Amino acid sequence: MTVAENPGPGLRAPRITLIDTLRGVALVAMATYHFSWDLEFFGYLEPGTATQGFFRIYARVIASSFLFLAGVSLVLAHFPQIRWRSFWYRFAVVAGAALAISLATRIAFANGWIYFGILHNIALSSLIGLAFLRLPVLFTAGAVVAIVAAMIVNYGLMPGILDSSAFNIRLLAWLGFAEIPPRSNDYVPLFPWIAALLAGIATARLAVSRNWLPRLAALQAAPNLLSKAGRHSLVVYLVHQPLLISAVYLFSLVQPAPPPDPRVGYMLSCETACRGENNDPGLCQRFCGCTAHRLISQSLLVPLQSGQVSPQDDRVQSLAQQCSIEAQ
Repeated sequence: MTVAENPGPGLRAPRITLIDTLRGVALVAMATYHFSWDLEFFGYLEPGTATQGFFRIYARVIASSFLFLAGVSLVLAHFPQIRWRSFWYRFAVVAGAALAISLATRIAFANGWIYFGILHNIALSSLIGLAFLRLPVLFTAGAVVAIVAAMIVNYGLMPGILDSSAFNIRLLAWLGFAEIPPRSNDYVPLFPWIAALLAGIATARLAVSRNWLPRLAALQAAPNLLSKAGRHSLVVYLVHQPLLISAVYLFSLVQPAPPPDPRVGYMLSCETACRGENNDPGLCQRFCGCTAHRLISQSLLVPLQSGQVSPQDDRVQSLAQQCSIEAQ
């Protein structure tokens, strides 16, 4: 397979099988992550397993890889000339699939439906990415660095400096500047995730300018199972989770998960809410551990979680105040 360094107007560089294979690897990673989410949903893993620690980082790497490869593919398909008919067809397919996921999850998971997930981001970021296709590579790379630097400041050096409660509603939360975004089972806002797609554009533009595409194409001449899956990634994405969650559900009918430990679920929700108010993680851990211990000792934890006891109950408020003082 050979790839022209600069395809003429209207011409498209031949498909690079290696890109499809990398997308297939990302699909496998995504399926393993979603399988862990399904196991947690049905009670086989502790609450928070799929959203904390290693799995949280794992999920972010997977999302970044899909967006990066989308940026690479945008260059391969539409540089130096945008093929508008092909672009709008692909955009409509991805955006339509994103809408279908929103509708399906709104029915199945009303409290955590997907209003702006990975497909929503890919569709919108690809549209924005068109403006960067012909810009200098250094400009696009600079935009990536600026977004990453802003992310480091907002999430590390000066937490929440770019966030505002005005963005907490779903109508604006997709931008990525919400203090507490509405709950969603797949939340991939425009900021900072567009940086991954722009990084893919910059990398592919650099590869074109340095004539690296022929060598990349030569690395894998024959397709394999992963590349075939990667070539039809949208179809695989749409069908894999219904299949996985159905399989776990059928298994749960034969071998139900053990009853969950109420303390684990309480600690997770308590610490998440506490950190959402920009409190120190150590303070949140101490406060939630204290309140969990006292709620259990007074036989209030299960009634509180089931709604039989209100969070405004005098007993709950009293122990929360005591634990707040002790946690300082």
